[in-house]
Amino acid sequence: MGNLRKDYVSERFVIVNPPVPQKPKTKKNPYKAGNETMTNPSVLSLVQKDGMLQRLQDDEGDCVKNWSVRVFPATDPSVTIDADNSYTDHPLYSEPAYGYHYIISASPDEKETLSTLDVEQWGYVLSVVQDRLRWMYTQKGVAYVAIYGNHGKEARNKVEHPHLHMMSFSIIPPKIEEEANFSHKILNENGVYPMSQLINSETGGPRQILQTENFIAISPWAPSYDYEFWICPKKHATSFSKISQKEINDLALIIRATLGGLSNCAKDVSYNIAFHLSPEKKNSKQIHWHVEVYPQITPWSGLERGFGIFLNELSPEKVAHDLGNACRKELSLLVGIL
Repeated sequence: MGNLRKDYVSERFVIVNPPVPQKPKTKKNPYKAGNETMTNPSVLSLVQKDGMLQRLQDDEGDCVKNWSVRVFPATDPSVTIDADNSYTDHPLYSEPAYGYHYIISASPDEKETLSTLDVEQWGYVLSVVQDRLRWMYTQKGVAYVAIYGNHGKEARNKVEHPHLHMMSFSIIPPKIEEEANFSHKILNENGVYPMSQLINSETGGPRQILQTENFIAISPWAPSYDYEFWICPKKHATSFSKISQKEINDLALIIRATLGGLSNCAKDVSYNIAFHLSPEKKNSKQIHWHVEVYPQITPWSGLERGFGIFLNELSPEKVAHDLGNACRKELSLLVGIL
């Protein structure tokens, strides 16, 4: 059972989670259709039937079949609601790694990736994310829900099947707290949210990659990774759980177009995708929610790891130009299909 440890000085947390004894390894993919018994029972299985979407869940010994998206508790969770109550104090501060850890299998087909899922399927995935996000914030001890995905070995992907993680914490992650604090500082000084300023200045500029009706994808001014990009709502928005189905469909389109464009522009690239969302429970840690994608192209050196100063070989303007061309081609194909 893991615990959550805080750095001696900085606001940095680490989950120390020794591996539990595993069953003998098998080449079977536990996340694809037909292998449902290899995972924990689903808490939500999205099924298309008679032109309708049904939200079902596994019964004991009886798994839902013909699902489009499936959500189940992680087999080896990084956090757990069964965490013990052991705490230690400074300078060796730790607390229980309390929380929920779910896997969202984004497709029944193991041949798909997050970059190849069709737009409709991405819409289903995002609807399920929204559904589970709302539920998780009703649970005791949930201060924040982290949503992320990994693609490729360099991105620390353990199962080669398109999937996302949803993990709750009893704390606000330091990166989100830092973003919220700086956002409110700039808001108090300038009377405008910094992300709104960013979108106004980047729209139509040299770092714009792609835009749809409600969203814009940009290569950030100061990226930490080559080919890094962000997808942001054009209008100021703090709550992902409140976006409409139309906005979900539009978000599905731009995520699919940009991930597809990235895979075409940087062949066989590994990447991480993270949803930077505000906490849904009432507090002051509100941010302009957005999605960040971190391609794992160039390994970090001692400069990045030791000092937090990032050295990129590609300018974000060059990335936006090349990635923008690839994403626009991908978007035109997708719109043609739709």
